[in-house]
Amino acid sequence: MILAVLDDLMFTSKIKTAANQLGVTVTFARSADAALGEMRKAAPALVILDLNNARTAPLEIVSTMKQDPALASIPTIGYASHVQTDVIAAARHAGVGEVLPRSAFTMQLGEILKRDTLA
Repeated sequence: MILAVLDDLMFTSKIKTAANQLGVTVTFARSADAALGEMRKAAPALVILDLNNARTAPLEIVSTMKQDPALASIPTIGYASHVQTDVIAAARHAGVGEVLPRSAFTMQLGEILKRDTLA
């Protein structure tokens, strides 16, 4: 199972479509509390974070994950606008495992979903 933490209908649709085509299970959370609750129920193979959405508090989620031994080893990938170098740097500093520009995330989505469910 992959957990996607976002509140963007376009990216939710893209992820759902790709997941359905690949037969991959993706659970969606629209807040930090919902995301952490899902992770504590069952550790996902990957957590996808929309780094541009302050409402989902992606960096707070990662910070909480890193402080919790049960969640610290869950892989994370975040995406942001390529021009937001401050957001990208902050995500890397917070411990997001992989940070991609939105365009690269979209282009690589199928590969990301496959590799993290096969790992």
